[in-house]
Parts: sequence; C-alpha cells; structure tokens
Amino acid sequence: MNYISTRGTAPVLSFEEAMLAGLARDGGLYVPEAVPVLSRGEIAALAGLSYEDAAFRIMRPFIGATFGDAEFRALIAKAYAGFGHAARAPLVQIAPNHFLLELFHGPTLAFKDFAMQLIGQLFQAALGRSGRRVTIVGATSGDTGSAAIEAFRGLDNVDVFILFPKGRVSEVQRRQMTTPSEANVHAIAVEGDFDTCQALVKDMFNDFAFRDAVGLAGVNSINWARVLAQVVYYFTAAVSLGAPERRVSFTVPTGNFGDIFAGYIARTMGLPIDRLVVATNQNDILHRALSRGDYTPDGVKPSISPSMDIQVSSNFERALFDAYGRDGAAVAQLMAELKAGGFSISQGALEKLRETFLSGRASEAETEATIRRLHQTTGEVICPHTAVGVKVAEGHLGAVPMVTLATAHPAKFPDAVERATGLRPGLPERMADLFERPERMTEVANDLGALEALIRERTGR
Repeated sequence: MNYISTRGTAPVLSFEEAMLAGLARDGGLYVPEAVPVLSRGEIAALAGLSYEDAAFRIMRPFIGATFGDAEFRALIAKAYAGFGHAARAPLVQIAPNHFLLELFHGPTLAFKDFAMQLIGQLFQAALGRSGRRVTIVGATSGDTGSAAIEAFRGLDNVDVFILFPKGRVSEVQRRQMTTPSEANVHAIAVEGDFDTCQALVKDMFNDFAFRDAVGLAGVNSINWARVLAQVVYYFTAAVSLGAPERRVSFTVPTGNFGDIFAGYIARTMGLPIDRLVVATNQNDILHRALSRGDYTPDGVKPSISPSMDIQVSSNFERALFDAYGRDGAAVAQLMAELKAGGFSISQGALEKLRETFLSGRASEAETEATIRRLHQTTGEVICPHTAVGVKVAEGHLGAVPMVTLATAHPAKFPDAVERATGLRPGLPERMADLFERPERMTEVANDLGALEALIRERTGR
C-alpha cells in the first residue's frame, strides 16, 4: 500500500513513512494510492466482533508490511484498553431512526482518543525499531491537543508540542493539556485562533531546514493514520444497525473535516453509507462551500462549540483531491488561491462532492436549545458539538437510520451545558482532581521564528 500527496509532487511513501511524515513535502496531505474495497461478506462478518477485532480487519489492508498481524493486533488492543466502555463506541437511540454514536469514552473524553491512542502505539513501535527520535508539533482547537499529550506523554523517543489558541478552549480542555507533568510534553498558548495555530504548524513543516533538524512529525488530522483509525467506528455503527443489508447515514459535527472524511473513506471501502451530513456551527465555511461552491474564510467567531471554530479545514483538501479527479496540480492551485483569500469550486467538482455530502448549520441559540430539548425529551446530556450535529441531523431524518456522532463528553463544556439544562455535568472519577492539578504552559505570539527557537531550545536540536 503506497501513499501519494494531494498536490502531486511529493515522493510516494509507505504507510510507516506517511505516518511519520505527517504533511507531505509539497505541502499536501497523504492519501492511499488506491482505497481497498471490502466485500459485502467481509462487512457482514464484522457483526458481533469486538471493536478491536473489527479495527484489525478494517485497517489491515492499509498498513502494508509496516506491522505484522500479531504485532498490529497487540497495538490495537493496547490502544483501547483504557477506554471506559466495553463497546468502545456504543450507540444510543434518541428518536425514531436517530442514534447517537458515543465517541467520548476514551481517556480524554473525546473522539480524538480513538485515533490518538492508536497512533501513539504505532509511533512507539515504529520509532523503537529504528531508534529515531521525533518532535511532534500539533495545533488544536481543544480536543486533539489533550488526546495527543495523553497518547505520547512520557515516551522516550518523542517530544510533543501542542499549540492551542489562548483563551479559546474550555477550561477542562486547557487543563487536560497543561497539567501533565512529563518533561517531554509542552503546552503552548498562542495569541490568535485555531487557524493561526494550524498555519504555524504548516509553516514549520514547510521550513525544511527546521523540519529536518528537529525531526518534525505531525499528529493533527493531516496525518493519514489519524483518519484511518476513525474509519473503524463508521463500520461498527453501521453493522450494528444492519449493514450491509441496510443503508445508514451519518451526521458529523465538523471543524477540520478529518472525522467526516473518515466516513467518506468507509463509504469508498464499500460500507453502504447513504449520506454524510456536514454539521457546522456559526463558523459555517464548509456549509457555504457545499451550498454555493465558494470557499472564502470570513474570520473565526468564538462559539460555545469551540472545537469547531475553524475556517481553514485542512482535510477538505483530501475531499477536493478526489472531487477533482485526483489532479494534484488543480488542488495545489486551489490551495494557492486559498492563501490569497479563497477559491471557487468548479461545477463538476461541486457535483461530485454533493454526491456524498450534505450540510447544514446551527446557530448558538439553536445549539443551546438542542441541548435543553434533548435532555428534556430523552434524559441525555450532550456537549455543544454533539448538539450542533443533532440539530442539523434532524433536518435530514427519514427512512434510512441516521447516526449523529457524539464527539465529546458534556463535562468538557460544563458552562454551556449548565446554561442549557441547569445541570453541571461532572467529570469521571479518574479526572475528579483535574482542577487541583498545577498547570504548566508557555505563551507565545504568532511568530514562527520565536516558536521554532523555543522548540529548538526545548529539544536541544
């Protein structure tokens, strides 16, 4: 299995090489040269399996010779051993033909744990064989950072630097990043928004002298292994609801487009997904792009669903690559236009995107009202991001079962949930002392040179 860049000029890499590289050297994102397709029989055979066994069968075709079967099974088992629910990703029904897929039972209470816990194991195994040391730099709108720190804290071969927008994450999210005491993890509060943080990370990857000197690696959803790990729960949910004999739709609270792109890969692999619905908050660039064909950022507006406060959705590039017939030069041109202010999607590419993706948006008031209403009608307490998904999904319900991804535990956003329901959700017992732990973080300006100097100093490279 080989991996190619969405911009067409970077070297073709193996799974291990693409995983450790993160961003391609031409600025693009790695995708499989060809997506393997599972037969109806292979999909049906997933019924009744443990999450770990299903994960092995679904991901195995993508990893080539990087890991042997026994080693890969062991890494998967270790990745999910710390999850707080035996089903890992359980389904809960909230209305006729409408289900929540609970993705918040991992160590940091967010869907990012499904990918990050696994990628931590994969990195450790690959680096242990080679003896290499890498510097992981990631940007987060809240959940990726804590999941990455949890996955890599204390590892011998890895230094981790996580950039988050100062003052624009919840207190729980911040404390999950700033309270780990291991010397190899560094929480960096950046002046600006998530797009500022993400741009700094991409600029570091494109500074090849710095990239090579510190052994830069990325674990944002630009990393293909992150997307791959998220493909699994689309299969397990759909099979639980009757696939492959029954079609299933999914609504995904969407910021950086990685989670819903994983659904697209599942569909490409043969999973009978009817529609993938992109749910956005007031930062609705993806909804506007799919509705009008115009991708023009207009500034990030802080919201009660901060992990979705994004205007430059990196993984949308992967969807555009396929929509433009895998024309790397065309995608490179679009990304150049984006740097200059924005771009228009061609009619043919837009029609291709609309074959799979629908979209919608939820306002702040609608999000809060959905949290309140769902609690009143079902007793379920949901986070604001999940509420965005539920609100948008309700406009697309029908004969095909709809699964809305519940992406985070409500306790990560207690203020918004308490305003809506009058109840303040508590953290699980294992995190009960989070607010008592000392914090450790560094504040930096939006300055690439200062950030690179800080990383060089901390890593001694």
